[in-house]
Amino acid sequence: MSKGGYAMYVIFTDTDTDITPEKAAEYGYHLISMPYTVNGKDVFPYVDFDKFDSKAFYSSLRKGLMPKTSGLSPETYYEAFAPFFKEGKDILYAHFSAAMSGTFAAMNIALERLKEEYPERKFYSLDTKGITIGSYNIVCEVGQMYKDGKSAEEIMKWAETEVDKFATYFFVEDLSFFRRSGRVSGISAIMGNLIGIRPIITMNSEGKMASCDKARGRKQVIAKIMNVVEELQEDIYSHKVILAHSDYEDAAKELENALRAKFGEKLDIEYVDINPTAGSHCGPNGVGVNFHAKHR
Repeated sequence: MSKGGYAMYVIFTDTDTDITPEKAAEYGYHLISMPYTVNGKDVFPYVDFDKFDSKAFYSSLRKGLMPKTSGLSPETYYEAFAPFFKEGKDILYAHFSAAMSGTFAAMNIALERLKEEYPERKFYSLDTKGITIGSYNIVCEVGQMYKDGKSAEEIMKWAETEVDKFATYFFVEDLSFFRRSGRVSGISAIMGNLIGIRPIITMNSEGKMASCDKARGRKQVIAKIMNVVEELQEDIYSHKVILAHSDYEDAAKELENALRAKFGEKLDIEYVDINPTAGSHCGPNGVGVNFHAKHR
């Protein structure tokens, strides 16, 4: 498997991209678990449990559980990467948005140490500028290129133009989780408005979440998202369309029906559960779509 330099490097991603261990194994990813904290205890997805029970997790949030999230230590990153550098392999890490977490400062500390110990090794940081489905589609495409024997340099070249062509739009029914996390710009202006107003949230080209529109009621918000998909989509049939939800399957199905009514049955749609670390910020009853677009 030396075609394209495949055997000369390994690929990493993290659980904040919605990649499960099964999906990671399909592409050959090494998976970094991003923790969340419940009642003072850190929980590491797919380390402390084998399967993510999304219904149970989001049900607990509805009942008042308020998880927190935190980054990893430099030592954790060092221990993840060092064995591969020691084997003489480079690393390509397709990760969730660096603009959304301080954990990458810790990663950079680890990398400085690794550069001193293994100066000949290369580390490629591929920022998906997203989280959950905002990363998932990109990570899957990168994984397929890796399987196809593309070199790390070829993948990074692809990312220069393609990362910003995967657009994400989503909404949540309860804004209190986003308000508490403070991770969505522009959402404060919507808070306090009439009941039933839902912001439409996107991942911008800086890798940050921002409120880009608002609508009253679920039907109107889905209609507005559909308008955006129709306007922005580019070569939509050649890429997967990803639907994700935080235990809100009926709304996700409504969005799928709207997509199929517009684009037909040949549209390749895949469902994923919003991972618990990201879900700690968005809360239950959220739905999003990611698709290939002209731009974000």
